[in-house]
Amino acid sequence: MTHSMRTDTRTPYLNGGSGDWRDTASRYALLPLRVFLGITFIYAGLDKLTDGAFLQASGAGSIGDTMRAVRDSSAIPALVDLALKSPTGFGYAMALGELAVGIGTLLGLLARLAALGGALISLSLWLTVSWASDPYYYGNDLAYLMAWLPLVLAGAPVLSLDATWRSRKRQRAGGF
Repeated sequence: MTHSMRTDTRTPYLNGGSGDWRDTASRYALLPLRVFLGITFIYAGLDKLTDGAFLQASGAGSIGDTMRAVRDSSAIPALVDLALKSPTGFGYAMALGELAVGIGTLLGLLARLAALGGALISLSLWLTVSWASDPYYYGNDLAYLMAWLPLVLAGAPVLSLDATWRSRKRQRAGGF
């Protein structure tokens, strides 16, 4: 009689008995980042939309005064000039863009596109508003830009509408 020796010493977790906790942790690794960025961008968009001063062309705390203050120290002054043609319109576009990016990221709805939008918003803010931060790491927009990149590359593979749609598509096609 032969006895088999068990070589699998890892305990299965959370995924129907296959894999181990490391596999599960890897699968869900981007979820905290998605939740953080999604909530942060929803909050930022709502904060702008509900702040009476922000959406004004001039005055304390307005988008117009903020853009005029950073114009000469930005990496791309022409980008600031473009925003200054209609500061209120730009403020609404920024707020609604942040809201759309946050909702898309949190729900995992067109997650790569939402993350690309978040990365572009962060890039534009880094090149304008926080460009003059010295040293550079004092400006948070560059860190946000880097945080968006893994989501641009990976999307939202778990706990997302995108994953649900992929799964249903596979089931209809007869796959697993």
